[in-house]
Amino acid sequence: MEKFKESKFIKLIGFQRVIIFLVLVLLYVGFAILSPTFVSYSRIISALNYVYFLGFLALGETFVIATAGIDFSIGPVMFCSALIGGQLLVKGGWPAFPAMLICIGIGLLFGIMNGFLVAYLKLPPFISSMAGMMLAKGIGSVYTRTQSVSWPTSASEQGWYRNLFKIDIGGTSIPTGLIFLLIVAIICALILNKTKAGRYILSIGSNKEAVRLSGVDVRKWEALAYIICGTLAGFAAIAYVGAYTTVQPGLGDTFNNDAIASAVMGGTSMTGGVASISGTVLGVFIISLLQEGILAMRFQKDYQYLITGIIVIVAVLLDIRSRKSRV
Repeated sequence: MEKFKESKFIKLIGFQRVIIFLVLVLLYVGFAILSPTFVSYSRIISALNYVYFLGFLALGETFVIATAGIDFSIGPVMFCSALIGGQLLVKGGWPAFPAMLICIGIGLLFGIMNGFLVAYLKLPPFISSMAGMMLAKGIGSVYTRTQSVSWPTSASEQGWYRNLFKIDIGGTSIPTGLIFLLIVAIICALILNKTKAGRYILSIGSNKEAVRLSGVDVRKWEALAYIICGTLAGFAAIAYVGAYTTVQPGLGDTFNNDAIASAVMGGTSMTGGVASISGTVLGVFIISLLQEGILAMRFQKDYQYLITGIIVIVAVLLDIRSRKSRV
């Protein structure tokens, strides 16, 4: 095992990412054997619908966790954005594109708020994000008067936005959203690994005080992580309505857990300083695969939570072991 871990290929890819990829493959093979309907094209498209919006949430959460922070507001922020944007589109008569910009803008505003509370007012990330979660739920519910909002379908003139995530050609659905998500993931990877902002975000997670003493304005870069997270929650709102159309107020909490689990099992350390965009994407596919596999086998969703919890525990233990080996 040690020789395997020390090989050039494994060092290049990352041991934990290799393990997560193998888990993804084993889950797919296992579900395919246990439920033959799991490998149907419709099941794959259904799983990808979940991947799109969860992917944006998890990518944003990766930046926050890299600073040793946490954001529990992203799911409700996604719903709040989709509710307000959808209300403006359906009842306000707005065109689809400005409504989509509103979704992104609302996510951005929540990101700015969370970043300001954590970085400048020194509120614990848990408290600030819990407050943001309650605000997002309240604003979305009040604005829509606790009514659900249904965005236009692909058959309508305003439903062109759905082509960003799925195009029907001759009765076959083409998952264009996968390309969109991967492009955003590549941009996130470049920001995190190839820019000054990314280096400072990771450094803050490793040793915030040392970075501050070196003359870096840690508040600015820590706030930036939350701003990126909030903005991607706005993108997630568009991805969600692109897949499911109807949005209900007061929801979104469970997606926080899925996004955090995706990032952690993909190699992002909860103690900060270490993050992997590619690992997060793999984690998102695992969560989506679990959900679709559980549905295909007609089990309750509780089994997804059980398996996800086990995988997250293993991922955290691998992270702890990896950190100890580097000391």
